Amino acid sequence: MNHNDPTTGFKPRIPHILLLGGSGQLGFEMKRTLAPIGHVQAPTRAEVDLSDSNRLVHYIRNLQPDAIVNAAAYTAVDKAESEPQQADALNHLLPKLLAEETRQMNVLLIHYSTDYVFDGKQTEPYTESQPTNPLNQYGLTKRAGELAIECTNPRHLILRTSWLVGAHGHNFMRTILRLAASRNELKVVGDQVGAPTSTQLIADTTAHILRQYLKAYGKYSNVAEADLNKKIEFPFGLYHLTAGGATDWHTLATHIVHSAQKNGRDLVLNPERILRITTAEYPTLAMRPQNSLLNTTRLRENFQLSIPDWQEGISYLLRIVL
Repeated sequence: MNHNDPTTGFKPRIPHILLLGGSGQLGFEMKRTLAPIGHVQAPTRAEVDLSDSNRLVHYIRNLQPDAIVNAAAYTAVDKAESEPQQADALNHLLPKLLAEETRQMNVLLIHYSTDYVFDGKQTEPYTESQPTNPLNQYGLTKRAGELAIECTNPRHLILRTSWLVGAHGHNFMRTILRLAASRNELKVVGDQVGAPTSTQLIADTTAHILRQYLKAYGKYSNVAEADLNKKIEFPFGLYHLTAGGATDWHTLATHIVHSAQKNGRDLVLNPERILRITTAEYPTLAMRPQNSLLNTTRLRENFQLSIPDWQEGISYLLRIVL
């Protein structure tokens, strides 16, 4: 494609975006939504081992990206209880290193966090300004990563999300579909509340915000470097990004199975054979918050966004996987 303007001879500058964690379920969608914005570099583990800080720093400094999108994380919540150092390396120390590098380059760092930074004891959706109180090692390391970024690089966007579901990778929706194909009864926790959020929604929203940032800072043009450092009122900071509405795991499982059957999927499990149980009846190594709802008002207002309810995201994903 010829990007030259035939009337002026102007050649628009194509932004370079570094995506880490591109092989994960969120990273998979991110590659799709970031591709139209600029040149996306999503190195594999063979190319850049994220545990090798020296190699990662060399890669970043050689690439000189206009933004880094960090979708890499340690997400095995229960396993983190016995592997706190491994979880801390990816969820805290990696974001800290990325914040240091992006601060030196004066570019944007986009990072993803979790509802697990809260204890879930309040009944209303959590706002960004409310105090955190993680119940498990995963939440503790994710909160440490947030703080490291906030203290290091002012040009950051931390997007907290919850109950991530996608067409790829390991997640609740895919697990329910797999179990429903072979079991005639299933017990699912029904006293934890949240908003199932599709990887598509997160990836599309990220692209929307990143495009606004790149335009605001002149990174689509040949603006002089000195101009790029001028003060611009861009709403950096911490945001909550989840689908709208609320549900519980039991209702979600029932909805998934019912929708799958309605769309022609042959399943052994019938929705009425999904039994509701309590958290106490399904003990796990890591404690989970009872309320995972996050208030998204700040995100919607600052970036002029309309966020769909969780059912829309599930319907989209089921059309892909069925």
